[in-house]
Amino acid sequence: MNLRVRQLGLQDYEPTWQAMQQFTDGRNEHTEDEVWLLQHPRVFTLGKAGKPEHLLNTGDIPVVQVDRGGQVTYHAPGQLIAYLLLDIHRLGIGVRELVTRLENAIIDVLSEYGITAVSRRDAPGVYVDDKKIAALGLRIRHGRCFHGIALNVDMDLEPFDRINPCGYEGLKVTQIADLAEVNFETLSQQLLSSLGRQLKYSQLIEVKE
Repeated sequence: MNLRVRQLGLQDYEPTWQAMQQFTDGRNEHTEDEVWLLQHPRVFTLGKAGKPEHLLNTGDIPVVQVDRGGQVTYHAPGQLIAYLLLDIHRLGIGVRELVTRLENAIIDVLSEYGITAVSRRDAPGVYVDDKKIAALGLRIRHGRCFHGIALNVDMDLEPFDRINPCGYEGLKVTQIADLAEVNFETLSQQLLSSLGRQLKYSQLIEVKE
Protein backbone atom coordinates (compact mmCIF):
# COMPACT_ATOMS: atom_id res chain seq x y z
CA MET A 1 0.00 0.00 0.00
CA ASN A 2 1.09 3.53 -0.74
CA LEU A 3 0.91 6.57 1.54
CA ARG A 4 0.51 9.90 -0.24
CA VAL A 5 2.39 12.78 1.39
CA ARG A 6 1.35 16.42 1.22
CA GLN A 7 3.70 19.14 2.51
CA LEU A 8 1.33 22.04 3.21
CA GLY A 9 3.47 24.58 5.08
CA LEU A 10 1.67 27.09 7.32
CA GLN A 11 -2.12 26.66 7.15
CA ASP A 12 -5.03 28.18 9.08
CA TYR A 13 -6.66 25.62 11.36
CA GLU A 14 -10.35 25.71 10.42
CA PRO A 15 -10.01 25.39 6.61
CA THR A 16 -7.60 22.47 7.14
CA TRP A 17 -10.03 20.77 9.51
CA GLN A 18 -12.84 21.19 6.97
CA ALA A 19 -10.61 19.76 4.23
CA MET A 20 -9.89 16.69 6.37
CA GLN A 21 -13.61 16.14 6.89
CA GLN A 22 -14.32 16.52 3.16
CA PHE A 23 -11.53 14.11 2.23
CA THR A 24 -12.78 11.51 4.71
CA ASP A 25 -16.42 11.84 3.67
CA GLY A 26 -15.54 11.68 -0.03
CA ARG A 27 -13.15 8.72 -0.01
CA ASN A 28 -13.99 5.15 -0.99
CA GLU A 29 -12.36 1.73 -0.66
CA HIS A 30 -9.89 2.58 -3.46
CA THR A 31 -8.77 5.97 -2.11
CA GLU A 32 -5.11 5.96 -1.11
CA ASP A 33 -4.27 7.01 2.43
CA GLU A 34 -2.63 10.38 2.96
CA VAL A 35 -0.52 12.21 5.54
CA TRP A 36 -0.52 16.01 5.62
CA LEU A 37 2.50 17.71 7.19
CA LEU A 38 1.99 21.32 8.21
CA GLN A 39 2.10 24.02 10.86
CA HIS A 40 -0.70 26.22 12.18
CA PRO A 41 -0.79 29.83 13.35
CA ARG A 42 -1.43 30.16 17.08
CA VAL A 43 -4.66 28.43 18.11
CA PHE A 44 -6.10 26.42 20.99
CA THR A 45 -8.27 23.47 20.01
CA LEU A 46 -10.78 21.84 22.34
CA GLY A 47 -11.57 18.19 21.60
CA LYS A 48 -14.81 16.31 22.17
CA ALA A 49 -13.84 15.54 25.78
CA GLY A 50 -12.65 19.09 26.35
CA LYS A 51 -13.90 21.09 29.34
CA PRO A 52 -13.95 24.89 29.36
CA GLU A 53 -12.38 24.96 32.83
CA HIS A 54 -9.13 23.69 31.28
CA LEU A 55 -8.89 27.00 29.38
CA LEU A 56 -7.24 29.16 32.02
CA ASN A 57 -6.29 32.41 30.29
CA THR A 58 -6.40 32.17 26.50
CA GLY A 59 -5.96 35.91 25.95
CA ASP A 60 -5.81 36.89 22.28
CA ILE A 61 -5.32 33.32 20.99
CA PRO A 62 -8.47 31.90 19.35
CA VAL A 63 -10.15 28.74 20.64
CA VAL A 64 -11.74 26.26 18.19
CA GLN A 65 -14.10 23.48 19.32
CA VAL A 66 -13.32 20.43 17.18
CA ASP A 67 -14.45 16.84 16.59
CA ARG A 68 -11.26 14.97 17.51
CA GLY A 69 -10.87 12.96 20.66
CA GLY A 70 -9.09 14.35 23.66
CA GLN A 71 -9.05 17.62 25.54
CA VAL A 72 -7.41 20.99 24.93
CA THR A 73 -4.08 21.56 23.20
CA TYR A 74 -2.14 24.34 21.51
CA HIS A 75 -0.77 24.71 17.99
CA ALA A 76 1.69 27.31 16.71
CA PRO A 77 4.52 27.74 14.21
CA GLY A 78 7.48 25.59 15.18
CA GLN A 79 5.25 22.59 15.94
CA LEU A 80 5.25 19.77 13.39
CA ILE A 81 1.76 18.45 12.72
CA ALA A 82 1.04 15.23 10.87
CA TYR A 83 -2.59 14.68 9.99
CA LEU A 84 -3.26 11.01 9.22
CA LEU A 85 -6.09 10.30 6.78
CA LEU A 86 -6.10 6.52 6.90
CA ASP A 87 -8.44 3.61 6.25
CA ILE A 88 -7.68 1.65 9.40
CA HIS A 89 -10.00 -1.22 8.42
CA ARG A 90 -7.88 -1.69 5.30
CA LEU A 91 -4.71 -1.48 7.41
CA GLY A 92 -6.14 -4.26 9.58
CA ILE A 93 -5.56 -2.49 12.90
CA GLY A 94 -7.76 -1.15 15.66
CA VAL A 95 -7.72 2.28 17.24
CA ARG A 96 -5.53 1.27 20.21
CA GLU A 97 -2.96 -0.30 17.87
CA LEU A 98 -3.01 2.80 15.67
CA VAL A 99 -2.34 5.05 18.65
CA THR A 100 0.54 2.82 19.76
CA ARG A 101 2.12 2.87 16.32
CA LEU A 102 1.86 6.65 16.04
CA GLU A 103 3.42 7.09 19.46
CA ASN A 104 6.18 4.64 18.55
CA ALA A 105 6.91 6.55 15.34
CA ILE A 106 7.59 9.67 17.40
CA ILE A 107 9.58 7.79 20.04
CA ASP A 108 11.79 6.28 17.31
CA VAL A 109 12.48 9.70 15.76
CA LEU A 110 13.34 11.24 19.12
CA SER A 111 15.78 8.41 19.78
CA GLU A 112 17.73 9.56 16.69
CA TYR A 113 18.38 12.80 18.61
CA GLY A 114 19.48 10.98 21.76
CA ILE A 115 16.16 11.77 23.45
CA THR A 116 14.56 9.02 25.53
CA ALA A 117 10.78 9.29 25.26
CA VAL A 118 7.89 7.12 26.41
CA SER A 119 4.14 6.76 25.96
CA ARG A 120 1.60 6.50 28.77
CA ARG A 121 -1.32 4.11 28.78
CA ASP A 122 -3.48 6.56 30.75
CA ALA A 123 -2.75 9.63 28.62
CA PRO A 124 -2.11 9.36 24.86
CA GLY A 125 0.93 11.22 23.58
CA VAL A 126 4.68 11.11 24.05
CA TYR A 127 6.59 12.26 27.12
CA VAL A 128 10.18 13.11 28.05
CA ASP A 129 10.93 13.17 31.79
CA ASP A 130 7.18 13.49 32.52
CA LYS A 131 6.88 16.50 30.19
CA LYS A 132 4.70 16.20 27.11
CA ILE A 133 6.53 16.63 23.82
CA ALA A 134 3.83 15.36 21.44
CA ALA A 135 0.04 15.33 21.55
CA LEU A 136 -2.25 12.89 19.77
CA GLY A 137 -5.92 13.18 18.88
CA LEU A 138 -7.98 11.29 16.31
CA ARG A 139 -11.48 11.04 14.94
CA ILE A 140 -12.65 7.72 13.48
CA ARG A 141 -15.53 7.77 11.03
CA HIS A 142 -16.69 4.55 9.30
CA GLY A 143 -13.31 2.92 9.85
CA ARG A 144 -11.36 5.92 8.58
CA CYS A 145 -9.39 8.33 10.72
CA PHE A 146 -8.38 11.96 10.51
CA HIS A 147 -6.64 14.52 12.76
CA GLY A 148 -3.33 13.16 14.08
CA ILE A 149 -0.19 14.13 15.98
CA ALA A 150 1.53 17.37 16.97
CA LEU A 151 5.23 17.31 17.86
CA ASN A 152 6.79 20.31 19.62
CA VAL A 153 9.96 21.16 17.72
CA ASP A 154 11.04 24.79 18.21
CA MET A 155 8.18 27.05 19.31
CA ASP A 156 7.06 29.48 21.99
CA LEU A 157 5.80 27.20 24.76
CA GLU A 158 4.38 29.98 26.97
CA PRO A 159 0.76 29.58 25.79
CA PHE A 160 0.71 26.04 27.18
CA ASP A 161 0.75 27.74 30.59
CA ARG A 162 -2.63 29.26 29.70
CA ILE A 163 -4.33 25.84 29.62
CA ASN A 164 -4.31 22.49 31.39
CA PRO A 165 -2.68 20.60 28.49
CA CYS A 166 -4.81 17.63 27.47
CA GLY A 167 -6.90 18.25 30.61
CA TYR A 168 -4.07 17.64 33.09
CA GLU A 169 -3.56 20.40 35.64
CA GLY A 170 0.10 21.28 36.01
CA LEU A 171 1.28 19.12 33.10
CA LYS A 172 4.50 20.56 31.74
CA VAL A 173 5.52 20.49 28.09
CA THR A 174 8.87 20.43 26.35
CA GLN A 175 10.26 20.53 22.81
CA ILE A 176 13.10 19.06 20.80
CA ALA A 177 15.02 22.35 20.49
CA ASP A 178 15.44 22.47 24.29
CA LEU A 179 17.01 19.00 24.24
CA ALA A 180 18.97 18.71 20.99
CA GLU A 181 19.89 20.53 17.80
CA VAL A 182 17.17 20.08 15.21
CA ASN A 183 16.38 21.12 11.65
CA PHE A 184 12.65 21.29 10.97
CA GLU A 185 12.80 20.02 7.39
CA THR A 186 15.10 17.13 8.28
CA LEU A 187 12.84 16.20 11.18
CA SER A 188 9.80 16.22 8.88
CA GLN A 189 11.42 13.64 6.63
CA GLN A 190 12.48 11.54 9.60
CA LEU A 191 8.94 11.51 10.96
CA LEU A 192 7.53 10.58 7.56
CA SER A 193 9.92 7.64 7.26
CA SER A 194 9.11 6.48 10.78
CA LEU A 195 5.35 6.68 10.17
CA GLY A 196 5.77 4.70 6.95
CA ARG A 197 7.67 1.96 8.81
CA GLN A 198 5.29 1.79 11.75
CA LEU A 199 2.19 1.68 9.55
CA LYS A 200 3.85 -0.72 7.06
CA TYR A 201 3.35 1.25 3.86
CA SER A 202 5.36 -0.01 0.91
CA GLN A 203 5.96 3.44 -0.56
CA LEU A 204 5.65 7.10 0.37
CA ILE A 205 4.58 9.23 -2.58
CA GLU A 206 5.09 13.00 -2.41
CA VAL A 207 2.16 14.92 -3.89
CA LYS A 208 3.10 18.28 -5.36
CA GLU A 209 0.56 20.98 -4.53
